[in-house]
Amino acid sequence: MTQTQNDAVSDAAIDIQTLPKISLHDHLDGGLRPATILELAAGIGHELPASDAASLGAWFRESADSGSLERYLETFDHTIAVMQTREGLIRVAREFVEDLSLDGVVYGEVRWAPEQHTRKGLTLDEAVEAVQEGLEAGAAAAIAAGRVIQVGQLITAMRHADRGQEIAELAVRHRDRGAVGFDIAGAENGFLPSRFADAFTFLASEQFPATIHAGEAAGLESIQDALVAGRALRLGHGVRIAEDIEIEESEDEDAADGEVGIANLGRVASWVRDRGIPLELCPSSNLQTGAIAAFGDTIDAHPFDLLYQLGFKVTVNTDNRLMSGVTLTGEFELLVDTFEYDLGDLLELTLNAVDAAFLPLEDREALARYVAESFDAAARQASA
Repeated sequence: MTQTQNDAVSDAAIDIQTLPKISLHDHLDGGLRPATILELAAGIGHELPASDAASLGAWFRESADSGSLERYLETFDHTIAVMQTREGLIRVAREFVEDLSLDGVVYGEVRWAPEQHTRKGLTLDEAVEAVQEGLEAGAAAAIAAGRVIQVGQLITAMRHADRGQEIAELAVRHRDRGAVGFDIAGAENGFLPSRFADAFTFLASEQFPATIHAGEAAGLESIQDALVAGRALRLGHGVRIAEDIEIEESEDEDAADGEVGIANLGRVASWVRDRGIPLELCPSSNLQTGAIAAFGDTIDAHPFDLLYQLGFKVTVNTDNRLMSGVTLTGEFELLVDTFEYDLGDLLELTLNAVDAAFLPLEDREALARYVAESFDAAARQASA
């Protein structure tokens, strides 16, 4: 990290949107354009809570900003309703990638649950194929416009259903046709990953990677179960791992600002940190859903910086761009404003995500070089 990089962000000399970014935790059904929802809903006769794009977008944001994960999840009734046809899935997926590209994302993993999109007759495989067609169309459009992007699917099973094995087999069937990983999502409380133990054993036998929602609505038990029963290579959110960290306040009057004293990590926290298990943190979403309620109710109370400073492999993500009204650029800007991160910090966070991506080693190395070179070029240009 050079002094140029230190100065660049604080002096607002660099437009963060132009920096290459990696998106690992972004839900397809949480990233629709309000105008698209209106058009698709009109075509199927689905009633919405607002009749224009601006009002509809505001409704989603207000409904999500309730402090309750359950209330937050209710907003998906409308987005999922308009994603039940091949045409609807293709359009939503295409626009999803176009929006990621405009946000500076160069590699993204899109998670979604095919089992929620078969109400109008699509099979699970047909739904996955439709989304893949849309993702490829969006990437082609971005590349034609001079932007770089690659996107893969994270095939997700819903925790409250009993289709884990079926969805795991679906993911593996499509591993060479767009699927890069597996996930479980939905209500965490009462639905531990061990509910899908057979599915995770199958995935491990197929050497197919899994990231698991854990440590968001539920606490340490969900994280430990994700690591043990789920063999998770990443933790979706995982923010409540901070509840396994005890801070002894510093009594040194000469301690620098920001020093918190001695951090004592519990066994789960130590395991996650020491083995570099990536955390897919989503700052704004974590605040909205109450995932950080144990630490406070404002963004500066988010344990993001604590985890980062202690050496956890933290990554920056959006979760649901529609509901939270965010972009990945905006989340990085939020961290800069809240924790005074510099360009070197943003590079480290981005490289954490590169290393966590479900890509072959050679591809991750090439992506890391591209990211590092782009950040260096931005720093040189800012100092010129």
